[in-house]
Amino acid sequence: MNTATSLAALRRLVSPANAASKRLAALQRPSYTTRTLSSPIARVALPSSPAPWSRPIGSFWSHQQRHYSAAVNESVQPVLADQDPSADVEVSGKKVHLIWPDGITSRFHSFWLRDHCHCPECYHTVTKQRLVNTFQIPRDIKPKSATLTPTGLEVIWDNDDHKSYYSYNWLQNHSYDPKLNDPYKPEGDAKITWDNSIVSSLPEVSYNDVMNSDQGLAAWLNNIHVYGFSFVNGVPVSTEATEALAKRITFIRETHYGGFWDFTSDLGHGDTAYTDIPLGAHTDTTYFTDPAGLQMFHLLYHDGEGGHNLLVDGFHCAKVLQEKHPQSFKTLTEIGVPSHSAGDAATHIVPTPRHNPVLNLDPLTRELIQVRFNNDDRSTLDHLAPDQVEAFYTALFDWNKIVTDERNTLWTKFQPGRVVIFDNWRVLHGRSGFTGKRRMCGAYTNWDDFRSRWRTLNTSAEQLAEGL
Repeated sequence: MNTATSLAALRRLVSPANAASKRLAALQRPSYTTRTLSSPIARVALPSSPAPWSRPIGSFWSHQQRHYSAAVNESVQPVLADQDPSADVEVSGKKVHLIWPDGITSRFHSFWLRDHCHCPECYHTVTKQRLVNTFQIPRDIKPKSATLTPTGLEVIWDNDDHKSYYSYNWLQNHSYDPKLNDPYKPEGDAKITWDNSIVSSLPEVSYNDVMNSDQGLAAWLNNIHVYGFSFVNGVPVSTEATEALAKRITFIRETHYGGFWDFTSDLGHGDTAYTDIPLGAHTDTTYFTDPAGLQMFHLLYHDGEGGHNLLVDGFHCAKVLQEKHPQSFKTLTEIGVPSHSAGDAATHIVPTPRHNPVLNLDPLTRELIQVRFNNDDRSTLDHLAPDQVEAFYTALFDWNKIVTDERNTLWTKFQPGRVVIFDNWRVLHGRSGFTGKRRMCGAYTNWDDFRSRWRTLNTSAEQLAEGL
C-alpha cells in the first residue's frame, strides 16, 4: 500500500466513540412496548394464510444491516471503497483494520481473529463447539497476509501458515471496535405488554395445528414470546393429550411436585395450590434458584362454582410502576426477597442466592427480564437494613396496587379442552375460590429449553450460526 492510499484509508477511519454515540439513543430504549389492543390479534390459519410469527409485530430497535456479501444477496457484490481491495484492509500493529463501504472501520485484534477461526480444523461444523486450543496460539501472532474476497476476509497467519476465513456478515455482526449493530438487540418480535383489554382478542392456537406441524408449534411459542401467554383450543380432555402437548415444546420439568401433574384440592402437597381457596396474582417457584420457565394448566373436570383463572402481565405492571413510582421500581429491582417451600415433610427449598429482587434486570442493558413475586412464599425479612424497611413496604404496596388494579387483571373461565400456558418469568397468575370437585393437570417447562425450541423454530439455522 503506497503512502497516498494509506492516508486515504486512514481518513476514512471512524472512532469507536463517534460510532457508539450514534447508537446511544437506541441502546437506552427497552425492547418491549405496550400496544392498544383494539384490533384483533392475528391467529393461526393453516395452511392458507401465513402464521402470525411470519409477520412483523413491530420492533423497538431499528435493525438496519449493511449487506456486503454475495452470500447475503447473490445479486449484490461487495462494493469496497475506491474499488481497491488493498485500501480496505490493512494490518496495523496487533490489529487488522477492515474499512466498510460507508467509511466506518472495524478493528480486530489479530489474536482475537485467530481465536475465533471457524474453519473445520478450529470449529466443529456439527456440534458448533470450538476445537482450536486458545492457549497454543502465540500471543504476538500476526497475519502474513490479509486479503478481501468477494464474500469475506481471508487471513494467513505468520506462525504456521494456517488459513482463516471470516464472512463479511459475521465480521459485521461481531464487530466490537466499533459495534456496528445494536450489541444487545432483543431476539424476535418485540414483546407486547397488555392490560385487560386483551380479553377481546386473546392469543390462541388450535391443538391440531400445534401437534401436526412445526408451523403451528412455532406460532404457539411465538405467542408466548410476544404476549407472555397463549391458549390452545380443541385439546382432548385427557391427561395423555395434555402431557403430549407439553412435550411438544420440550421435556417436562421435574420438581418436588412431580413431573406432569394430575391433582385436585386434596392437599396432596403442602401448598395452597392444592386447596380450594382463592390465590392472588403471583409467579411460581420463587424459591428455586432457577424458577420454572413455562407453566401449563388444563381443567379436566369441575362440578362446582368459581375457580376462574387470573392472569396479569408483570412487565406491563412494572412499566406502570416505573412511570408512577420510579423510586419504588428502583427499590424492587435492588432489595432481595427471601422465599421458601417447606410444606412437605421432606422438603425445605430455598434459592441460591437466598434473596432475589421482585423485578430482575439484565445487568448490562438494565432491561426487565424476570418478575419473581409470590407474597405467600416470602420468608422473614430480617436481612433489611433499618432504612430499607419503610422503603420496601412502600414499594410493595405500590406494586400490589398496580397488580390488583382491575384494569390490569385478565379473568377467564377454565374450560375442559382449552389449555392455558404462560411465561412464569413474566405473567403472574391466580384464581378465585371454588366449590365442588375440580381436577386439573399441567406441567412446568424450563426457561432455557423453551427459548431454545422457540429460537430454532422461528430463526433459520444460518442466522443462529452467525450469532455464535
